[in-house]
Amino acid sequence: MRRVLVLALLALALPIAAWADIVVDNQFGSISISNSGIFSSGVQLASWNGFSNGGSLGSVSFSTGTLMSGSITGTGGATFNAGGTFNVVGVGPWAALLTGQAHCGSGCALFTGSFSGPVSWTYAGCSAGCGTKFYTITGNIVGMLFNGRTVSGTTTQNVYTTGQQLNLGVGHLHAGSSNLNTPEPGTLGLLGTGLVGIAGMLRRKLIG
Repeated sequence: MRRVLVLALLALALPIAAWADIVVDNQFGSISISNSGIFSSGVQLASWNGFSNGGSLGSVSFSTGTLMSGSITGTGGATFNAGGTFNVVGVGPWAALLTGQAHCGSGCALFTGSFSGPVSWTYAGCSAGCGTKFYTITGNIVGMLFNGRTVSGTTTQNVYTTGQQLNLGVGHLHAGSSNLNTPEPGTLGLLGTGLVGIAGMLRRKLIG
């Protein structure tokens, strides 16, 4: 009887567990920004779902669509079109263990996606007599995990520029964070219901 109850509780908990976000943190790198879009380079993967080793776990790269409206140099912000890319690559034994691939020395794709809606470029203030200006890049992303599951989420990237760098289309990435979650509760709910049904059958057999 106790085993049946445990199985039923696990079945009901499955949909909840599957909705847990995957948090991806990145650091460093730079961006180039113009009317053609925003393009990152040299961005390090700092942590994947809470796992980190104090260094780089791989890379995060992204690009947006073309400028839709606004100004990239002012304080009013700007909006870029959807599309582009948003990719996360893991490097090393930890990524091989996560993905089940034999080798990830040259990198294993953990998430491959793009921006699913307009991307915002927002002024966030300044320091040092406004010699250093801060901006954020925010947008919704959608794509596929290494296990083939389609996921969606959001990303926020923090950028700073010094002097007249932004006029040249240059920005520096300080840190960023993305949340990925599974949008398929219906399928998971059916799985949980099915396991509850199996638990009921086992209970009837044990009683009989």
